[in-house]
Amino acid sequence: MDKLKHPLLLVDLVNAAAAWILHALGRPVADPTAIVPDYLVMCGVLVLILLAIGLAVRSQLSVDDPGKLQLVLEDLVTFVRGMLQEDIGPTGPRYITIVASIGAFVWVGNLMGLVPGLMPPTMNINVTLGLALTAWAYYHVQGLKAQGVVAYLKHFAAPPGIPAFLAPIMLPIEIISHLSRVLSLSIRLFGNVFGEKLVVLILASIVPFIVPLPIMALGLVIGTLQAFIFMKLTMIYLSAAVAVEEHH
Repeated sequence: MDKLKHPLLLVDLVNAAAAWILHALGRPVADPTAIVPDYLVMCGVLVLILLAIGLAVRSQLSVDDPGKLQLVLEDLVTFVRGMLQEDIGPTGPRYITIVASIGAFVWVGNLMGLVPGLMPPTMNINVTLGLALTAWAYYHVQGLKAQGVVAYLKHFAAPPGIPAFLAPIMLPIEIISHLSRVLSLSIRLFGNVFGEKLVVLILASIVPFIVPLPIMALGLVIGTLQAFIFMKLTMIYLSAAVAVEEHH
């Protein structure tokens, strides 16, 4: 597996800069090439990409003559708002900030592997686990805010439609179910992105240039689909957390 990995110039430059700074502070490190993990460097690049896009759109916002990028982003926002309203109801659009941010992070992160010199940070389990924990914690917090502590915790022991005498059985089942969502979200995203990248690296090591291209094109589709699935599951979990009574 290690033989399939290739050094990234950007990661090397970041670690060289970090090593120089630590040395200047009188804290040299034993291995100056492994100060900042590659996935953290790629996450930093991803954030800068999203920030640059946001600033570019903000500087050219126009009601009378919107640019092409603004129109595309407006359509995407409308699409996400529509899904939130469909899944959660009239209050759904209030959650668009976190849901759309997660979707954008996953989508851009998945596609970074198609750019020479970069790697998709979502092929690292630490990143996908962080995303899954963010979504998991967010929908629980929103559920507590929407229903109150007692009503929300009661839902774990006695979901609507379940007799109260089954509470001792339902409580551990519900807890395991919610904890498994973190595993499901993180492993699904990690497995798909890592698997696609691994296939490309294997084919490129055997027959470079032409043969890996179809797999890379498929990676564009898979990366987009995985971002949509991650965002959609976040919406579904939010819906169950903040609108339990409406759905039952």
